[in-house]
Amino acid sequence: MGENETSLPNKSLQGKKMAYRKVNADQRTQGHSQYLDNDDLQATTLELEWDMEKELEEPGFDHFRLDGTVDHHSGNSQNTNIDLEPIQPSASPKGRFQRLQEDPDYVSHYTRPAPKSNRCNFCRIFKLFCTVLTLFIFGILIGYYAHKKCPPSPTPSEPSDPHFYHEILKEIKAENIQQIFRDLIQLPRKEEDTDIAMKLLVQWTSCGLEDVQLVNYSVLLDLPSSSSNTLTLKNSGECFYPSGQKCYRETKKLHSQDLLYSYAAYSAKGTLEAEVIDVQYGTVEDLVLIQAMTNVTNKIALLKLGQSPLLYKLSLLEEAGFGGVLLYVDPCDLPKTQNLSDKAFMVSLNKGGDPSTPGYPSIDGNYRQNRSNLTSLLVQPISALLAKRLISLPEDRSKSDGCIPLKLPVTEKRRISLNIQTVPTYKTISNVIGYLKGSTFPDRYVIVGSHHNSVDGYSGQEWASSTAVLTALIQALMLKVKRGWRPDRTIVFCSWGGTSFGNIGSYEWAEDLKKVLQRNVVAYVSLHNPVRGNSSLHPVASPSLQQLATERQSLTCLGKMKCPGSNVSSVQMQGDSDYFINHLGVPTVQFSYEDIKTLESPSFLFEAVFPAHHRVTEELDPLFNLHETIAKLTGEVTLQIASEPVLPFNALDIALEVQNSLKGDQLDTRQLQAMASRLRDSAELFQSDEMRPANDPKERAPIRVRMLNDVLQGLEKNFLVQQAPPGFYRNILYRLDEKMSQFSVLLEALEHCKLHQSNETLQAALSKVLNSINSAQVYFKAGLDVFETAFAGKK
Repeated sequence: MGENETSLPNKSLQGKKMAYRKVNADQRTQGHSQYLDNDDLQATTLELEWDMEKELEEPGFDHFRLDGTVDHHSGNSQNTNIDLEPIQPSASPKGRFQRLQEDPDYVSHYTRPAPKSNRCNFCRIFKLFCTVLTLFIFGILIGYYAHKKCPPSPTPSEPSDPHFYHEILKEIKAENIQQIFRDLIQLPRKEEDTDIAMKLLVQWTSCGLEDVQLVNYSVLLDLPSSSSNTLTLKNSGECFYPSGQKCYRETKKLHSQDLLYSYAAYSAKGTLEAEVIDVQYGTVEDLVLIQAMTNVTNKIALLKLGQSPLLYKLSLLEEAGFGGVLLYVDPCDLPKTQNLSDKAFMVSLNKGGDPSTPGYPSIDGNYRQNRSNLTSLLVQPISALLAKRLISLPEDRSKSDGCIPLKLPVTEKRRISLNIQTVPTYKTISNVIGYLKGSTFPDRYVIVGSHHNSVDGYSGQEWASSTAVLTALIQALMLKVKRGWRPDRTIVFCSWGGTSFGNIGSYEWAEDLKKVLQRNVVAYVSLHNPVRGNSSLHPVASPSLQQLATERQSLTCLGKMKCPGSNVSSVQMQGDSDYFINHLGVPTVQFSYEDIKTLESPSFLFEAVFPAHHRVTEELDPLFNLHETIAKLTGEVTLQIASEPVLPFNALDIALEVQNSLKGDQLDTRQLQAMASRLRDSAELFQSDEMRPANDPKERAPIRVRMLNDVLQGLEKNFLVQQAPPGFYRNILYRLDEKMSQFSVLLEALEHCKLHQSNETLQAALSKVLNSINSAQVYFKAGLDVFETAFAGKK
């Protein structure tokens, strides 16, 4: 090996750039290039062409440099007599490197320093590293400042946290509600409905509510004329206004607004002179007794408000043949704290919506019917003071400490002339609708509703009370929204117009969006006149929401004075929830404060709209603590319905309510009870097999939850009957009042039999109830079948 090395001329290597050296096999073993044995390189070189320069440009051969190539490139050769065996061109198209690889006596030898390309590569890598690092730091800075400026993305609610709702609702303060209330009552009493609605829209928008709309409808209102209605005693010739004041020119100017608005909207117009007949509360028993004693055709009935819906009593009087009605509130039916003896009031004879477009919305192009009179009766509300004058009550009796109900002696006859003039007018009423979009189920709505500007300021402070509570709730929720929270379902805030004329605003909006609401609304939460008294909390809820209302009431009212209230019941309620209960079958809940005496007195006294100044809201709740309680109760129920994965409806409570409503021995309800028993069995199975697993986060599946909620959402729709007596709910799950335990439609039909000596109405009512129960039972069974089919494979 050493001899072969010394045989090569060392000086020929001085200053020469040699690419190859001939060595023997032993030297090649120690000094050969690793690239020549590389399998990948050998495979690549098979495809090389004859061009040496092109071959040397291939990856892995940068350190090979042939003599001719170097000289040609640099133009500089110090010695051309290098003693190397020349490399002959290969005849093979595979090129020279194939021959080098095939010849064991040749090997490459790297004799020059590290190439410049390696140093360049290092510089490039370093520059690339610096560039990447700079961009990385720059990206972090951009992300940081962008995150600070942009609002956080909405996050779903946290219903599992018991303190979550409290954290939201703690922002509701009594002093804040009071300030909103005072700002509202400062508005002029003559302010138009649209003007007040626009102010609410601006206020809600300033709270952060992103989608607030003003929805207007042109509707037919029955307004008082320029002069007040009058009543004249024919035996004395004395003329009286409905309040009991005599018809003097100076008294006409006094409280003219109250005088004008003491009327019945949509009553018949004209003058009627007739005898007055006392019908007390206008019950079936009262009418049967009176009709047995005298002819009532075209007579004027003296009627007390209460015990049953006014529209129902008027329908009985109209059917009996009466021509007019004097309507009053017996002082014995009112709490002692309410002195309304000299106050007349307003009522509406409209069962709901714009009378000129019954059953369809009042939008441009729709046909308008001429329905300014919704009854043939001339109806006039009067004060208790005027009722006493008609009865000729002795002074000593009227001043007695004990309350004696008013009653006209049978032997005495009174003949009067009744003059009623009103003006049917088309006016624009406005609804304010604000949307808080849900993050998970934006197509499911929880509606929270109040009303504004009842009758040109006639009952002004009541609407201001409910609107202040709703606005405070919106403010509290939007503070949480700004921090990134959203409810699962969309919450729709509504302030309705035209409520005192028959819930016109809510009816028109709901008729306009009927198809959407039938599919999307899951619940209605009412804020209609939340503080009517200060002694007892009175929650009302549909059967499926009774358990939720009871739980929220006990938690929110814990440790508070005047908060414990009566049991939650399903009775007819006043306000704009009417359409949602009776036409959409939507579960509904409402919290309000009442006087205990009011709860014990005959129901439906709330149908009378008294002047606003009879009792100031701030006298009922001077510190607005009751308003705060109502706001938090309403907010907590709203949040739970809007945020719980499974709707907090109790299906079994509906079945139990049905069974309880069939108790009693007045009717033979054995067939109905058998059907109700099957309904309860299906409800229990549904509750245990479907609702229980869905409420467990470990077993909860999104598709199961959605299907379950769809079933719960439509439960109460099965109890809507096609037609109900005037003033009665079409949703038969609601009773007339707390004292009634059976289905109202059955009891009414039973009373109707006494009046007409026929059981046809009763049989029709029994069929309505039977069909409703059967529909609900089939509905439950169909829901169970769907779940069983859909999840059979999984089970």
